[in-house]
Amino acid sequence: MRSEQRVVTANGITQSVRVAGPPDGVPVLLVHGNCSSAAFWEPLVRRLPDTMRVVAPDLRGYGDTQTAPVDATRGLRDFADDVAALLDEPALFGAADARPVVVGHSLGGGVAMTLLVDHPHRFSGLLLAAPVSPYGFGGTRDLAGTPTTPDFAGTGAGTANPDFVARLAAGDRGDDAPTSPRAVLRAAYVADPASLGADEELLLDTILSTATGDDNYPGTAVASANWPGTAPGERGVLNALAPTWFRIADDLVAVAPKPPITWVRGDADVIVSDTSLFDLAYLGSLGAVPGWPGAAECPPQPMIGQTRAVLERYAHAGGVYREVVLPGCGHSPHLERPDEFVAELLSLTTVPTP
Repeated sequence: MRSEQRVVTANGITQSVRVAGPPDGVPVLLVHGNCSSAAFWEPLVRRLPDTMRVVAPDLRGYGDTQTAPVDATRGLRDFADDVAALLDEPALFGAADARPVVVGHSLGGGVAMTLLVDHPHRFSGLLLAAPVSPYGFGGTRDLAGTPTTPDFAGTGAGTANPDFVARLAAGDRGDDAPTSPRAVLRAAYVADPASLGADEELLLDTILSTATGDDNYPGTAVASANWPGTAPGERGVLNALAPTWFRIADDLVAVAPKPPITWVRGDADVIVSDTSLFDLAYLGSLGAVPGWPGAAECPPQPMIGQTRAVLERYAHAGGVYREVVLPGCGHSPHLERPDEFVAELLSLTTVPTP
């Protein structure tokens, strides 16, 4: 399938949405991750059967959707509210009572979890692709999401690499530095850059569509007396991901009804990992961030263990989940292992495998 772009005004903002397949097809809602856009799903959409109705919005501040501000104190709920408003758009899903399978990648996984908590009757299944932990990104020490410091130091906007942000804002398409968007795409979004193939420029376009600034990426930071000297502010994307504001584990476990959840991840992911190269505590343990106070005071976040523990609680409370680990795969399973990813998506729908 190929998607076409639609423009919809919903939840008070102008949203750009990619749509593919017949209006009466099996509904699938794709929610992209940080520093990308709906076009990041395009290689997947091409592989899906034409009996599906695929809807993929650009989140606020990404792609061609309005650059509306992100209130980090709501966690990822600004994004989730925007997406939820699309469910009632007949031009997108064809029916007011559509119950799509929701697929969320990375930050989009956190948005998908929020959607499930807020609208549990609207979805038939959840596919979480390399999702952020239900306890947010960074700043927690154990499987229960216990804060490392009271102010969640070492998380939020102050953890962003300033050179990457500057290159992002400048639309840098070069590969002359490890902090260039292209270099980050090749090194962090996938385990094997060859998996990007002919789509590299398209995927780089999605990264460069990110709106930068205090209200979007990365957001505002505040000083902290705790290592490494920065804590989350109240505006922008990285703060919305910080455990100060995004802690959805208990709500996810309590949700009813409980649609089936499939969690797909690569064992070579360097972003969402128990040894994440984007977690300052882990980088400190490697000596890459000076002054790390040690594992007793500031251990790396066990991101994978946390997600597994929460999903096990979800299952014990009456839900169903399965974990799919793809060997040698990085942060983007739908790009790196598309056949396996499509099979997992189809297993959550009534669409037969083509």
